[in-house]
Amino acid sequence: MDEIPRPVRAPRTAGGTLRLLARVVETRAGAALLGRTLLHSAGVPLLRSTPAQDAPWPLGHVHSGGLESPSRREAIPEALWDLPPGGLGPRFEVGEFLQAYRSGEADPGTVAEAVLAACSDLDGRSPPLRALIAQDRDDVLGQARESRDRWASGRPLGPLDGVPVAVKDELDCRPYPTTVGTSFLRDVPEDDATAVARIRAAGAVIIGKANMHEIGIGVTGVNPHHGAARNPHDLERVTGGSSSGSAAAVAAGLCPVALGADGGGSIRIPASFCGVVGLKPTFGRVSEHGAAPLCWSVAHVGPIGASVRDVALAFALIAGPDPRDPGSLSQPPLEWSRFGDPDLRGIRVGVHRAWIEDADPPVVDACRKALEVLESAGARVIEVQVPELALFRVVHLVTIVSEMRASQAALLPHHRRDYGADTRLSLALAGMLRSEDYVHAQRVRTRLVRHLHELGSLVDVLATPTTPCTAPRIPRDALASGESNLPLTTRIMQYVQAANLAGLPAISVPCGKDPEGLPVGLQLMGRPWEEPLLLRMAAVVEAGIPVQSAPMRVDLLTRARSRT
Repeated sequence: MDEIPRPVRAPRTAGGTLRLLARVVETRAGAALLGRTLLHSAGVPLLRSTPAQDAPWPLGHVHSGGLESPSRREAIPEALWDLPPGGLGPRFEVGEFLQAYRSGEADPGTVAEAVLAACSDLDGRSPPLRALIAQDRDDVLGQARESRDRWASGRPLGPLDGVPVAVKDELDCRPYPTTVGTSFLRDVPEDDATAVARIRAAGAVIIGKANMHEIGIGVTGVNPHHGAARNPHDLERVTGGSSSGSAAAVAAGLCPVALGADGGGSIRIPASFCGVVGLKPTFGRVSEHGAAPLCWSVAHVGPIGASVRDVALAFALIAGPDPRDPGSLSQPPLEWSRFGDPDLRGIRVGVHRAWIEDADPPVVDACRKALEVLESAGARVIEVQVPELALFRVVHLVTIVSEMRASQAALLPHHRRDYGADTRLSLALAGMLRSEDYVHAQRVRTRLVRHLHELGSLVDVLATPTTPCTAPRIPRDALASGESNLPLTTRIMQYVQAANLAGLPAISVPCGKDPEGLPVGLQLMGRPWEEPLLLRMAAVVEAGIPVQSAPMRVDLLTRARSRT
């Protein structure tokens, strides 16, 4: 089964029609009448008819030899953050903040004031950006004062000291509640998530909680409770999701780095749509402690950044074993020895031509140019085929929505009507899946993952577009309800799901724009634990294809210097 997945056919609904459909499908009669039709459109019968001989896919299967002890923490190599940037791309925004603090041209206090003013300005426009949904002014300024004092005494905590960072609302981060994009979850955590704690320990000034698609069960970033996160390249366009606000905040210049989470492209899709860099690490490379438990077997925490080097630095800080997450304990150390080396001779890039060409022509053209950049640096492009492509979509769908439905099981009886209509419909359809569907999906998953590991013996990375299209317009009728658009959702996700199913690292790097000026992303997916190689290759693309910033991007340092 090597054919390219066929487009999904299902009606789009929003507004009152979507609310009615959600209520109907939640009933037994409605599920029998309409739910089965929607599940059929999603490809569930294909999965049910597919034979499987393997045992279910086991968590932690990507672990390998040469494992690191739980107590070991690698020092951050100076090559990641020392100035000047050298051959690592055209910009390094974290480094620009550090240089400004070292020289006295700006300080963390004036930068924090500039961030707060910019957030107020961007959300005061019509329409508002809505990158952040929670921001505590006193907390932000307090963090900045402490950082300013450390710089004044010559004792910065680390390579993010005084640098603004946003955190997706899926991760625990004091003093904010973790709402996961809902209207009703309001508990403030006692502790930071491990990834948040690690960037805070490096001195980051956390500027607030970033918007997200409700419970991460969509890919547009349209949230009926907190407002749609909007794309800084065009406020009438979606950001992508579910790490929508994280990508928008970086693209708008509110911070050079943000934390996101990725269960089905939720870091890479918004990074692609917003023209920034997003890394989904290997499963287990970054601790899930303190992340909302939404989709256990496909979940990953990772960074979104203004440049490859910003992402590399943030990743190096948050990666590593954590005793509070057993799934993170068995991982090899990061290998940074060739990071920044633009010579890609000996690197093999796999390309499934028919799959790549199943994207919009401007996306295909941009990705071809990115492949030419990699070839000019010495990489060798090799044509490959990914077997059973049509199954990746449905196996991932059954896996993630089943786990998300289970994650909400205790909340649904009390808060069913509090979810957005799009989320209600998705959870209702997930409830129609059978336990044997989930187990069977994991058995087929084992075979699909084996296909990817076999490809890993032929090539070092697999290259595709990140998304087959650029950012779609935000439908006005979806603002208050969300929308159900299964054909668009499955199309947007068609290149990103395989990495989540297999737990493989994958990065999205900007590689051009379409005729309307909207960003295009190239995805590189690698073997387990080889994130430094992906970052090194992405830096070559970044250096070879200059990308313009978003039109509404703010320059925090210029604003901060005017306050000094």
